[in-house]
Amino acid sequence: MRRRLHLLFFCFIIGKFLFAQAPQLTENAQVSLLTCAAGDELYYAFGHSAFRVQDPALGIDVVYNYGTFDFDQPNFYLNFTKGRMIYSLSRRSFEAFLYEYELEKRWVKEQILDLSLEERNQLLAFFEENYLPENRDYLYDPLLNNCSSITGDILKQQFGDAIVFDGSYLDKQYTFRQLVRQFMAVNTWSMFGIDLAFGSPVDRKATVQEHMFLPYYAMEQLRHTSLNGKPLIKRERTILDYSEHLQQSFFPLSPLFWFLMLMAFTAIITYFDYKHKTRSRWLDFSLLFITGLVGTFLFLLWVAADHTSTPYNFNILWAFPANAIVAFALVFQDKIPQWAPKYLWTALGLMGIVLLLWIIKVQIFSPVVIPLLLTLAIRYLYIIRYSKL
Repeated sequence: MRRRLHLLFFCFIIGKFLFAQAPQLTENAQVSLLTCAAGDELYYAFGHSAFRVQDPALGIDVVYNYGTFDFDQPNFYLNFTKGRMIYSLSRRSFEAFLYEYELEKRWVKEQILDLSLEERNQLLAFFEENYLPENRDYLYDPLLNNCSSITGDILKQQFGDAIVFDGSYLDKQYTFRQLVRQFMAVNTWSMFGIDLAFGSPVDRKATVQEHMFLPYYAMEQLRHTSLNGKPLIKRERTILDYSEHLQQSFFPLSPLFWFLMLMAFTAIITYFDYKHKTRSRWLDFSLLFITGLVGTFLFLLWVAADHTSTPYNFNILWAFPANAIVAFALVFQDKIPQWAPKYLWTALGLMGIVLLLWIIKVQIFSPVVIPLLLTLAIRYLYIIRYSKL
């Protein structure tokens, strides 16, 4: 055991020394892009991309992974909410990198780049420079600066106009929201939350290179990319061959099911309120207060966070922040304040604007919100009618 520990320590020191000297790769060296299949967790839902550098003559086989984050970072969740999420470039052995995907049974494909020896050494020097402690951290953006989009950025940065991304393989240029929805079913809580948080900026068409924020598109794009007029990819191979992870959906657990139940429940309560000429204040308070809280959170994501995808979010027109205050004004007294009907007519008008913005495609909303809009409309109209009694 002592001999083995000494050997491991010796290998660690030698490996550290070799990389500290930025070794010159030999002719047998290869630089490739690894694309990994989507997984079951939300942060694996779109797959993963990483660079691999291998040189059998030097005993090098390492993966440079720009998708590394740490849940134990100080203020991790607060920084994520504020759009100040820090990701890092990590470097680990290919064997250790692959082990995780073997455990999760996710396929891994490799695209070997057709580069000159000088270009391979240029990329290795760049990765090593990037891996220095003062350089390895970067400000993460889920759509514009992630482990996959950085692939195209690095190639452009290193090779300039010699790299050409041909977008002719695309049926059309999709919006960011459409691209995300290709990998997540609309009627899931995860996609509903994403649709709710995304503002109108994600409804613009992504450029050809911007499609590469999704690993599957980055992999396909490299097949249609040239360097100095010749194909960038020398050859491809499958390293791990597993079936695609498919999302399992169960309608009774979906947001649409529960929102339909809420709408039906609200309609029934409103009917009995109408029959008995009364008002269920607890229901009005719940609907107004919860939508007000949601709207306040969305407004803060718009004005107080650094996300590029959450500004100009018109979901706040139906999840109106002022609802949280109005809820208290309506809950403590049975008589409706004189100003309340005007407020509720305004709220109904704002929901009408939501539908207009949806129709003219200023912002695309989740179809799951339709039962919520109807639920609110039922209650707003009843409160207006009740105020006249």
